[in-house]
Amino acid sequence: MIDRPAVGFVRDKEPLSMTSAASSAIPVTVLTGYLGAGKTTLLNRILSEDHGKKYAVIVNEFGEVGIDNDLVVDTDEEIFEMNNGCICCTVRGDLIRILEGLMKRKGKFDAVIIETTGLADPAPVAQTFFMDDEVRAKTRLDAIVTVVDAKNLMARIEDSPEAEDQVAFADVILLNKVDLVDAEELARVKAEILAINPQARIVETERCAVDLGEVLDRGAFDLDRILLVEPEFLVADHHSHDETVKSISLEAGDMEPEPFFEWVNRATQEQGPNIRRMKGIIAFKGDPERYVVQGVHMIVEGNHQRDWKPDEERRTRLVFIGRDLDFAALKAGFEACKAA
Repeated sequence: MIDRPAVGFVRDKEPLSMTSAASSAIPVTVLTGYLGAGKTTLLNRILSEDHGKKYAVIVNEFGEVGIDNDLVVDTDEEIFEMNNGCICCTVRGDLIRILEGLMKRKGKFDAVIIETTGLADPAPVAQTFFMDDEVRAKTRLDAIVTVVDAKNLMARIEDSPEAEDQVAFADVILLNKVDLVDAEELARVKAEILAINPQARIVETERCAVDLGEVLDRGAFDLDRILLVEPEFLVADHHSHDETVKSISLEAGDMEPEPFFEWVNRATQEQGPNIRRMKGIIAFKGDPERYVVQGVHMIVEGNHQRDWKPDEERRTRLVFIGRDLDFAALKAGFEACKAA
């Protein structure tokens, strides 16, 4: 039972000191991981901690309705979204334009974090920092950090080439949700990761509770290692997506709480094996707070996030991402929960 992105800037703190021409290049961390692994949880941890730096954060998500931007902690600064396309292909040009714009605002931030969609191949994203002249001259790829779900990684490697690519290209792997598996299963998952990428640093976490020094300012990206994994890395794009994974985006005004909870729990039990990710911002009738719901397969959780702002439209947005989902049933169930 449940109960419980965009570019933003962390507020001003001490700026980084740059002591050489090489260090003046802006470091970039690519944060990747399959749907539901915990990337946004890690991003919120980065934005919330008092680490003394400012990070420009670019968030890309899968689907035409933006949810991740509202799941990221509040920032008073500028916000951009890259929706309805994957950062490694259809909106890659948008990424380059945003990076070029950020480079013109030198001194406003210390580093860049890119959170990819859960279906992204990290190779073309990393390639951006070597193939585009302006981006290459002013940025430095610091590390590819992959968040993996200890409970579901083995299944995803079996049926999703993106999940394996995300592990293979990682410099640092956050093995998240270790509390959901026993010691034997955890050992199998770690062995699988090391079989794919024996050089990655593995950090075990629960809810991405990790020292940020493990993931930021690592200086860990090794082009020679990547060329061993993918010899044509610097030549051209040659990746493809699993086209069987699709999304449905549902929108409405206020919802009735009891029917909604009953429907979500029923829908995730019935279609759970095919649900790779479910996430939403819910406006419940008579409730002054926004309710956030998130799920992977049949594991669902939710909580109140914050009050609805006076100038904010009360709007429910819910996204399901998966394979062979019954979109008609999901839409009908959602519609039946609308408040009169």
